[in-house]
Amino acid sequence: MAVLSYESEFTSSIPPARLFKAFVLDADNLFPKLAPNAVKSVEIIEGDGGAGTTKKITFGEGSHFNYSKQKIETVDKDNFVYAYSLIEGDALTDKLEKISYENKFIAADGGSIIKSVSKYHTKSDDHDITEDKIKAGKEKAAHLFKVVEKYLQENPDAYN
Repeated sequence: MAVLSYESEFTSSIPPARLFKAFVLDADNLFPKLAPNAVKSVEIIEGDGGAGTTKKITFGEGSHFNYSKQKIETVDKDNFVYAYSLIEGDALTDKLEKISYENKFIAADGGSIIKSVSKYHTKSDDHDITEDKIKAGKEKAAHLFKVVEKYLQENPDAYN
C-alpha cells in the first residue's frame, strides 16, 4: 500500500467564514441547487453532520461517476478546517482504498486562500494513479468551488 499526497491552493474574494458556511456547512443543500448536473443529492446515512458522519453523494448526469460515500473526520468551525475521506464509490476504482481530503480556509486580503491536501491510499504499490489524473479530479472540484463562489458574489446577503 502506498499513500500519494497532492497539495493545491485556491484563492477567493469571499471571506473564510462566509465561504466555509456555504461550501462546507450547507453544501448538502447548496450543491444540488447550484450544480445539479454535478451533484444530484446528498443524504446523511449516519451521524449529525459533524465528525463521524457518513454521507452518500449521488452525482448528476454530468458526472462520470454514480455515487460516493464520505466519512467526515473534522468540522472545525472556529478555524475553518474540514476533513473527510471518500470511502466508497466508483470514483475509487479498484486501485484505491480511500482518498482523504483536508481543506483549510485562511483569511487573505479581504478574501480567502483555500489550502487543500489530498491523500490517495492505494491498495497496493502497483497502481496507475498519476499526477495528471489527480489534477483532473481537482479541476472538477475547482469548478464546483467557482460555482459556489459566483453564487456568493451575486448574493452578498447569503451566508453572512
